[in-house]
Amino acid sequence: MKQKTDVLQGTLALMVLKTLDVLGPLHGYGIARRIEQISGDLLAVNQGTLYPVLLKLEQEGAIASEWGASENNRRARFYRLTRAGRVQLQAETHGWNQTAAIIGRFFAVKAEDLS
Repeated sequence: MKQKTDVLQGTLALMVLKTLDVLGPLHGYGIARRIEQISGDLLAVNQGTLYPVLLKLEQEGAIASEWGASENNRRARFYRLTRAGRVQLQAETHGWNQTAAIIGRFFAVKAEDLS
């Protein structure tokens, strides 16, 4: 049985933006479940962490929201990516790719490479 890991601080906003970019408008619960699903159920998204991130992204203009009906016909707030959010997603993706490449160098280095 897999043990779920909490989402690393600073990565949830990027995951939210990418999820909305790929899947289109979703309500908060749907975003959380999709992030968990995409991770292969290795990540756990805490609702108490997700909603402040959604609020922050909305205040920054990266996402917008409107009320609608969920799959089970309950009232839910649906979030969508804005143009500014697409720009932010592109910039953050570049930053994470650059960071991953740098970390990859540390895992690949051998002592003889440094002499």
